[in-house]
Amino acid sequence: MDARDEIEKNEFDEDQPLEEVKVPAKEVSTSRTRESKVKYPADDDLQAPVIEGSTERAWYVVHCYSGYENKVRYNLEQRIETMGMKDRIFDVVIPTQEEIEVKDGKRRTVERHVFPGYVLVNMLLSEESWYVVRNTPGVTGFVGMGNDPTALRPEEVQQILRRMEAEAPHVKVSFKVGERVRIVDGPFNDFRGQVAEIDMERTKVRVMVNFFGRETPVELDFLQVEKA
Repeated sequence: MDARDEIEKNEFDEDQPLEEVKVPAKEVSTSRTRESKVKYPADDDLQAPVIEGSTERAWYVVHCYSGYENKVRYNLEQRIETMGMKDRIFDVVIPTQEEIEVKDGKRRTVERHVFPGYVLVNMLLSEESWYVVRNTPGVTGFVGMGNDPTALRPEEVQQILRRMEAEAPHVKVSFKVGERVRIVDGPFNDFRGQVAEIDMERTKVRVMVNFFGRETPVELDFLQVEKA
């Protein structure tokens, strides 16, 4: 399974609650009894695998808790600075895309994560750089086979960059073809009908309304309709 397949397989909603993650633990004896022990999470227990240092920088995909992408980027950038890794870890990117959301008759522009739960890191792969990234708080692992990170192919990187640099924001609506909607503006205000076609490029929707006993197609702006 390559890096792109791994991303698509693991995409999930940003609002999904975090699952409990078991981490290695150190056993610490308490002073009350010799047999009673309390377990505490271990710090930096993950040891870097044996990696042959790369002489070419590449983009790698790092998995993290969904909703914590910005925090992970901040934490990693701080570790790069304090641990003197600027000559090995060059850039940390969260792929995002502008999206126009139409809801309740209002249009607003929001920034959506292209791959929720993932961060891209441009780096020279070595045991040291692997260790710095992998032990960053919030990071759960690299995308790859076992402990061997898989670099993104150049065409995969270009595809991601094109999505991020798209001039026209993606439009997200709350209705789809076949659903019933209510017209909230224009000469057919308060009419109800069924969505026959959605034109994302023109932000238009064609609704079939019953007008004088006949099904009549009416073309409307996204803002003129809402889910019934």
